[in-house]
Amino acid sequence: MGFAPNPIQSYQNVGFETDIRGSDPHRLIILLFEGALTALDRAEASLAARNIQDKTDALTRAIEIILDGLSASLNLEEGGDVAANLKALYDYMASRLTHANFQNDLGAIHEVRGLLTEICAAWKEIAPKHQR
Repeated sequence: MGFAPNPIQSYQNVGFETDIRGSDPHRLIILLFEGALTALDRAEASLAARNIQDKTDALTRAIEIILDGLSASLNLEEGGDVAANLKALYDYMASRLTHANFQNDLGAIHEVRGLLTEICAAWKEIAPKHQR
């Protein structure tokens, strides 16, 4: 899909505390998707509880994972149109989550969740055979 050769660095850049040494790059991308989705879960719950600071923290976390993890791991030179389209989609997701944060827009969070879930499912489908 045109990802950079070192998703481990992208994964570390977003501050995950899981021990990632020895994990393969494909699995690390899946962990990034899962981390972003978990942050969106937290944002939704915090919004429902009217905990605005926690909602903001969770959405900020999701944006960091999307931009500093998923988008940063793209290899735009070798990935062609797929990588360029994913970058644009990740930028759009970050924009929608920024909007969701300022407007308390649950619909925007759901929209991004749907996009992330769809891309994650596709990524899992192309997993190397030893991971399935």
